[in-house]
Amino acid sequence: MVRALSLIALAVFACGPRAEAASFTFATSPFAGSDALTSPGRQIVGGEAEIVFNIATDTFLLGQAAFGVGNDVLFGNDLIGNLPSSGINTIVLRTFDNDNDTATAFGAGNAATLIAAQITVPTPGFFVYFNSGLGRPRLVYSTDLSEPTADLKILFSLTNLGGDAGRDAMQTFTAANFDFIPEDAAAVPEPASLLMLGSGLGLLIRTRVRRSKRS
Repeated sequence: MVRALSLIALAVFACGPRAEAASFTFATSPFAGSDALTSPGRQIVGGEAEIVFNIATDTFLLGQAAFGVGNDVLFGNDLIGNLPSSGINTIVLRTFDNDNDTATAFGAGNAATLIAAQITVPTPGFFVYFNSGLGRPRLVYSTDLSEPTADLKILFSLTNLGGDAGRDAMQTFTAANFDFIPEDAAAVPEPASLLMLGSGLGLLIRTRVRRSKRS
């Protein structure tokens, strides 16, 4: 019995490095409470969450049903001119201004317009761009990446990736930072829950060992 509990505890603690990772979930209707989908022209809906995002470990979990996306993250991270014209639904845009016009802040609308000029196939999807006014990246959902008037919902603002260092860090985003989840996906234990489970197993093992020594 003690050996079995030890193996379970080892399996839990083997996930230790992953316990430090964070997942940021958005799986509800992105335009709830707004008239974006019923108003003409592009509507940009803010109210995003401000988060600290570690590119090396963290993940965005995005609901398939809420956003109308498929099963697979089709990822690209590049300058606008190097992105493919189709077969992509998640973009990290490494273009930071519009025709080098530094007098005008580069916002979500500017980024979406550039992307729409590059993407030729109607595709709901996501893009990360660097907002030059705020000085940080933001994750945005577009109802159609190929449509310059598509409605946009800003999902997250990455407060720790500010300035030149944050802008340079955008090239390190990979497909592993994004995942699409079905609405009925089983809940995954939070890192704190895993730590509590590990601590509980450790206490149980020590108790069993003490009892065995007394026998």
